[in-house]
Amino acid sequence: MKSSFQKLFLLLFLGLSALHAADFLMPDEAFKPYAKVEHGVIKAGVVIAKDIYLYEHAFKIELKNAQGIEIVKTDKPATKVLHGDKVYLSSPEYRLHLKKEQGISGVKKVDVLISYQGCSQAGLCYEPYKKKFTLDVDTDSFTVEAKKDTQTVQSETDSIAQSIASGNILLTLATFFGFGLLLAMTPCVFPMIPIISGLIISQGEGLTTKKAFFLSVVYVLAMAVAYTIAGVLAGLFGANLQAALQTPWVVYSFALIFVFLAFSMFGFYELKLPDALVNKVSASNNSRSGVMGVAIMGFLSALIVGPCVAAPLAGALVYIGQTGDAFLGGMALFSMSIGMGVPLIVVGVSAGKFMPKPGGWMTMVTAIFGVMMLGVAIWMLSKVVNGGIIAGLYGMLGLGFALYLGVFEREGHIFKRSVSLIIFLYSLALFLGFLAGKPSMTQPLAFLVSHGSSATTQSEQKELSFQVIHSIDELDGVMAKNKGKKIMLDFAADWCTACKELEEVTFADAKVQKALSEYVLIRADLTANGAEEKALSKKYGVFGPPVVIFFDAAHQEHKSNTIVGFVKPEKFLQHLL
Repeated sequence: MKSSFQKLFLLLFLGLSALHAADFLMPDEAFKPYAKVEHGVIKAGVVIAKDIYLYEHAFKIELKNAQGIEIVKTDKPATKVLHGDKVYLSSPEYRLHLKKEQGISGVKKVDVLISYQGCSQAGLCYEPYKKKFTLDVDTDSFTVEAKKDTQTVQSETDSIAQSIASGNILLTLATFFGFGLLLAMTPCVFPMIPIISGLIISQGEGLTTKKAFFLSVVYVLAMAVAYTIAGVLAGLFGANLQAALQTPWVVYSFALIFVFLAFSMFGFYELKLPDALVNKVSASNNSRSGVMGVAIMGFLSALIVGPCVAAPLAGALVYIGQTGDAFLGGMALFSMSIGMGVPLIVVGVSAGKFMPKPGGWMTMVTAIFGVMMLGVAIWMLSKVVNGGIIAGLYGMLGLGFALYLGVFEREGHIFKRSVSLIIFLYSLALFLGFLAGKPSMTQPLAFLVSHGSSATTQSEQKELSFQVIHSIDELDGVMAKNKGKKIMLDFAADWCTACKELEEVTFADAKVQKALSEYVLIRADLTANGAEEKALSKKYGVFGPPVVIFFDAAHQEHKSNTIVGFVKPEKFLQHLL
């Protein structure tokens, strides 16, 4: 009886195993690669069976023995994310658009090598495979096609520029207004918030919501006018929109203006008409001079504090540069500026609507905005001053503000005392880090960690290594030394806020670092913005950093993959070749 049971169990086990094994296909059933030529374009891919998927990173198509034939553009299918990896859940097909060297004509034999690796969703992963196809390519047929395809290879910037030329004017203006609303959420616009709030608060008694709204609109309109003028000039003359006003002496001068404004809010003096320069940048109690001061501050804020270069801005500049149509391009920039300014108007009106009545609270609110003005001044100095000094300045500002709030006083509301204590402790830590020679805004007490632990932490925090260049010749030299390798060219500058954000957020992401391991990383440093840097920017159509350009292994630029402005890691990965 026992023996019969064992036999029955064995038969059931073998039957279930056979059924389970039947779920897994043989490699030639799971994957069926192919390559063909249609209208001068090579179509290559892999037909995959049901419940089979391919890894995007392992899927490669290369030309061998191409005899002067190169890939000018590759159209790739969309991927999905599965178990943290980018995969193809349906049969992928790549379209390879070709170009030829001079003197090449007639039918040529080209070897197409397809590499791929995938898995079954039932749990089996197959080994990597390669398949070679030999195709007869008529080089005379794809010459015209390649030219057409090259014209259609567009970056987001070029696409936006084209939409201005071909679209309805009202729709274009509405679209750029929407772009402006989105750009208002970027760090480049944030420093304007304390500026406009401080200007409204400084109007003093008698400020109504209506007047606050009027002054806010004046500020935003002045900002938009400055933004538009600077943008039109940059588009017409190919200038770097940001670098023109980021020279140290300009930054120092404007930071000093904010210091003067802050000290007037602290009650050290009152800005009056006799001082012509101070009168232009202040909002005194005189209605006419107040409006003029707000307008001037709005104009200067647009030039100095912002903007960051982003795809919509660059698109408008490309359109102006290519067509010379400064009117329509300028209208698009003005519409975008107004979109950026709408949240600032809300902030300005709020500052007027909820401003406390004269008294102790009014003094406190004015002082708070004075501190915010000093914070903006320090933020501006961060573009041209060492980061360690900036941390020390923030620390001193925080300590002074905490003392003003009465951090050591026993009387007062618990909330006020708690806030002042937190500001005091953090600012003290910042200042101690500065004195220790190891300042850090995020980890101000990191200098107290033992050397061994510090070394371990630094080894764990991997940073990307860039080869820094400043000229076209230097770039050509680096490229020549890295033939056959994919290249990422990052245009950046020390004074570029979005560049720092890209460095600290996107380039610090583990997935991004892993994906970039197969690239040669080059950084075009535009900080000095000299003749060589300008020539390099002009060659690649860069109006200002950050801009990231990708080159394939044949060092062909893929314009459709170009990134303008800050993008998060997830979106950055979508641009990789």
